[in-house]
Amino acid sequence: MKCLRRGPSAPAANACNIKDMLKSELIAKLAVEYSHLRQEDLERVVNVILEEIGSALSRGDRVELRGFGAFSVRHRDARKGRNPRTGESVEVPAKSVPFFKAGKELRARVNGGEDPEAR
Repeated sequence: MKCLRRGPSAPAANACNIKDMLKSELIAKLAVEYSHLRQEDLERVVNVILEEIGSALSRGDRVELRGFGAFSVRHRDARKGRNPRTGESVEVPAKSVPFFKAGKELRARVNGGEDPEAR
C-alpha cells in the first residue's frame, strides 16, 4: 500500500519514509558537487532563481523549465464554503494560487523511467 501525503491531516513524512529537502540542504548539496564555487555564491544563485520564479508568478506569468516542469497561476472563483466546526455557511473570496505541472522528463524520472502520461 502506498503512503500518499495529502493535506494537513496526512501522516507525518517519517511515517511514509519521505525525505523533504530544505533550501539549505539543496545549497549544501550543490556546494559539495560544485566545490570550486563558494557556498555564499551558490546560496545567492538559488535565492535569485526562486525569487525570479516568485516574481513572475506574482505578475501572472508562466515559468517553464524544460525537462522539469512549468509554474503558473490558477484563478479560483469565489464560492460558498462551510465552517467545519460550526457548519455555518461562509463566503470564500476569489483567489489566485500557484500551480506546478511536472514536465515529461521529470514524470519519467519519478516513475522509474516511464512517463505515466505517455500515450
